[in-house]
Amino acid sequence: MKAVVIGESSGASMEQIMAVYPRHKAVVDQFVARGDVIGIGPFADLGNMAIFRTREAAEAFARIDPFALEGLVKSYVIRDWNDSMLV
Repeated sequence: MKAVVIGESSGASMEQIMAVYPRHKAVVDQFVARGDVIGIGPFADLGNMAIFRTREAAEAFARIDPFALEGLVKSYVIRDWNDSMLV
């Protein structure tokens, strides 16, 4: 079973987001290198979503993601997902 982290935008400006982005990307790169992340990216409203191979990886990411720690994500939810992805 996979896990999805869905983050709600805090309303931060793109300038604020880009100031934190390098630290966020460094964390993402760690999880990608371990094979934990299947997909990740923003929504049009600047909220975001990430799909992880396990709930444990999703929880670990949410605990250390600078976007959440520095207030760019107002809140997040982790949901278990029984996917039927075709790829």
